Amino acid sequence: MRNSEKLLKVLSDLLENGMLNSKDIKDEIKTDLKFKRDQLINKLQLVSKEEFNVLKRVVEKQSFQIKKLTKIKKTKKVKKP
Repeated sequence: MRNSEKLLKVLSDLLENGMLNSKDIKDEIKTDLKFKRDQLINKLQLVSKEEFNVLKRVVEKQSFQIKKLTKIKKTKKVKKP
């Protein structure tokens, strides 16, 4: 009986270590993939949705001002002659 208990103890230790190692490998792969994702985001120069919306409002405001100024300029040209 003593030999069988030792054998079971050794087998359980090996299984326990194997599970820990596979979990460590899984965590390492997960970390590596997150790092690669962040590198890709930086390389593509992606912006957050909030930044995009702010820039969109600025561009819309500028577009409106440009249209307004071109209308004023056209009316001045008509009055000139």
